[in-house]
Amino acid sequence: MISILPNPSHTGHALRPLAVLVAASLALALSACNKQDEGKTAGQQLDSAIAKTEEAAARAKAKAESEMASAGAAVKNATQSAESSSKDMAAKAGEKIDDLTITTTVTAGFAKDPDLSVLKINVDTRDGAVTLKGSAPTSAARDKAADLAKAVKGVKSVDNKLEVKAAG
Repeated sequence: MISILPNPSHTGHALRPLAVLVAASLALALSACNKQDEGKTAGQQLDSAIAKTEEAAARAKAKAESEMASAGAAVKNATQSAESSSKDMAAKAGEKIDDLTITTTVTAGFAKDPDLSVLKINVDTRDGAVTLKGSAPTSAARDKAADLAKAVKGVKSVDNKLEVKAAG
């Protein structure tokens, strides 16, 4: 066992200044720590520390709740934005489907008519506006193609660019 007692061959005088210095340092440190708590019992000091801890916890809780509310609002905004975007995309997809439906219906109408050749008439639809390109055997067939296209549900306008070319 290691002993910290002075060696009997030395006098205790060499350690006394060191012990006094250590004791003075401890007393100074303790008095500095307790300056604000002067006159308080250990129980009162403990109660004060607990109260300060509870206040800090309450502030941390309020901050966390505030941040959670902000995060919740951000999530709600993002959700609403996503819903709006999906509705816009669905509407645009619906328009494309409508244009495709119009093109298909006009082309099917031409296929039923013996004067109009589906192979010679190109039907293009954009936002309900139908463009007819190609050739028709007569001017009556050309006009008939435009009339058939105008009669299809959803058609807003018809640009008849058919050229009259006699079969031959």
